[in-house]
Amino acid sequence: MSNVLEIRWHGRGGQGAKTASLLLADVAFNTGKYVQGFPEYGPERMGAPITAYNRISDSPIRVHSNIYDLQYVVVVDETLIESVDVTKGLKKDGAIIINTAKSIDEIRPHLKGYEGRVVLIDARKISMEALGKYFPNSPMLAAIVKVTGVMSDEDFLEEMRGSYKHKFASKPEVIEGNMKALELALKEVQ
Repeated sequence: MSNVLEIRWHGRGGQGAKTASLLLADVAFNTGKYVQGFPEYGPERMGAPITAYNRISDSPIRVHSNIYDLQYVVVVDETLIESVDVTKGLKKDGAIIINTAKSIDEIRPHLKGYEGRVVLIDARKISMEALGKYFPNSPMLAAIVKVTGVMSDEDFLEEMRGSYKHKFASKPEVIEGNMKALELALKEVQ
């Protein structure tokens, strides 16, 4: 399973972490990858912590379980770094992507000694600029695609436009704002 990219998402109910993980699986599948995208939650409610997962590979994925040793973590809500061990099982050669306006010096002490790459992105600022409202999942989705290099920016944007046209068929006015959020996030992540 060494050729399988494994990702865990941490968010709160209503922030779109589950939706982002499913969109990532959808667009990766459309670019010829084998994928899994699944949430893990019980009777959660709006605002409760949720976890979602992705597996992405160039060959068939034969395992069907939670992900325990992974390369990437996406934290959609920075307050979770205080209450959830977001670095559990995260490999040093991977990365954690955190939605925050804080500096690395403010965030690193909360990562339980994790020594790997930490990528910070202000998804609030991006979504407010692009959408006029706080929807962090589109910027965070773009960030994980950029950090992992799972597909080119061009392929990602093309596939996401198609996905948004389907998802927002009854609200086409939100497509351009979401596309702008993706583009801004791709530019912000280094």
